[in-house]
Amino acid sequence: MTRVALVGATGVVGEEMLRVLEERRFPVDELTLLASPRSAGRRLRAFGAEHEVRPATPDAFSGVDVALFSAGSEIARALAPAARTAGALVIDNSSAFRMDTACPLVVPEVNGETLDGHAGIIANPNCSTILLVMALAPIARAAGLRRVVACTYQAVSGAGARALEELRLQEDADAAAKTPRATVFPKVIAHNVIPFVQAVGEDGYTTEESKVRDETRRILGRPDLPIAATCVRVPVWRAHAEALHLELERPLTPVEARRVLGEAAGVVVAEDDLPTPREVAGTDEVHVGRVREDRAFAPGLALWAVMDQLRKGAALNAVQIAECAMGVGAESAESKKMVGGPEA
Repeated sequence: MTRVALVGATGVVGEEMLRVLEERRFPVDELTLLASPRSAGRRLRAFGAEHEVRPATPDAFSGVDVALFSAGSEIARALAPAARTAGALVIDNSSAFRMDTACPLVVPEVNGETLDGHAGIIANPNCSTILLVMALAPIARAAGLRRVVACTYQAVSGAGARALEELRLQEDADAAAKTPRATVFPKVIAHNVIPFVQAVGEDGYTTEESKVRDETRRILGRPDLPIAATCVRVPVWRAHAEALHLELERPLTPVEARRVLGEAAGVVVAEDDLPTPREVAGTDEVHVGRVREDRAFAPGLALWAVMDQLRKGAALNAVQIAECAMGVGAESAESKKMVGGPEA
């Protein structure tokens, strides 16, 4: 009997997690939906029944086997230890535990073996990090990595429901020849791009850019790997994209790289070589194209990668972690086969 709690059930990622649990037929015998007090009382349909959303409190995890958190760092820090004490395996989608060495930071296809050392809390990486390491790991195994330069193009839905509504309102204002207003983002996002995600640190890099560097290093087991990222918000509803420039330790031709990527679990090499967020939205894989020799790094490669950040970038990765860690679900056997170290 598997009893599952979902914290942040009414949020964009929480609702996606619920869909993924159903689609993958995760063996949920008892489901507890938790959210903030203002969302308590709502009813959501899942697994053929309606479930009332309850307030997320420390005493809500009694009897729970696995608790999926998608409610932000503050809630995770407050409630995840209580869930673990109650006996639940916690999988957290916030940044609260990502750099805590006692909590594995896991992408099952890349470093699933680190799950063996968990102590009750497992961290789900940042969505941009997941996209990056899914594309990097197969190439790192084949040719090694010396340095990485990444530019991200991040969908508005990555900032939540209020950001989506802001984009809608701004597009409507533009269409009506009115002045659009920005409250969620520092500037108008409609028909625009903003080189800013979260907050700027003292070194001039944003929080998101630092997360991409630090989390990627940890997942790949390369604490000194040079990584530079520029994270950009774009007026796309769903699915992130990244332009990657890689300096390798050994030569790898574009043909060889496409083969290596195409054989990697969870990665698809686009037939038309031009994967975009529009067609990738709603899919579970990382889609790769534009693989070519890099003109700045030798040996090096440049490539383009796209992923639905609500699916593999958040909800799906969390559920895959649960499947692997608990050995449950129709996908667990397949997931266990595809885990491996970051570099051969």
